Amino acid sequence: MKTTIKLFTAFVIASLLFTSCGNANKGKKQGALSSNAAEKVYIAPGEHDEFYAFVSGGFSGQLAVYGLPSGRLFKVIPVFSVDAEKAYGFNEETKPMLNTSYGFIPWDDSHHPDISQTNGILDGRFVFINGNNTPRIAKIDLTTFETTEIIDIPNTAGNHSSSYEQKTQNM
Repeated sequence: MKTTIKLFTAFVIASLLFTSCGNANKGKKQGALSSNAAEKVYIAPGEHDEFYAFVSGGFSGQLAVYGLPSGRLFKVIPVFSVDAEKAYGFNEETKPMLNTSYGFIPWDDSHHPDISQTNGILDGRFVFINGNNTPRIAKIDLTTFETTEIIDIPNTAGNHSSSYEQKTQNM
């Protein structure tokens, strides 16, 4: 029995030595090191990303801003939910924005951000986003990256993608 265990152990060690990747790929980069993907998206400190992605937060009620191609998270903007870190929904400027025709609703399901336009061309002044659970649309000012206005949309329900439907070419 001891001889069998010794032979099995010797076999496992020999197998590991012969199947190791050290000799077979000597001098070749492997895995993540073989790709220069990180170099393609690297943005040096002090430099700016070429594009920005405005991503709805869903049930968080927020809007996230990412730089592209770096993928850096720049800011999470509270829109339809209170945010104690930023005092959003607690101070005198922002608490009234969370009042609706149904009362104070400090949460919502944010969806479908859309950028403002002038004469049908994106101008980057504002991002509009809708609340999916209550009929609301918010306006985020892109000079400050803060929510500046939330309005109720009367006589509606199931507001999915209403930020697209309510916007005009000059909004």
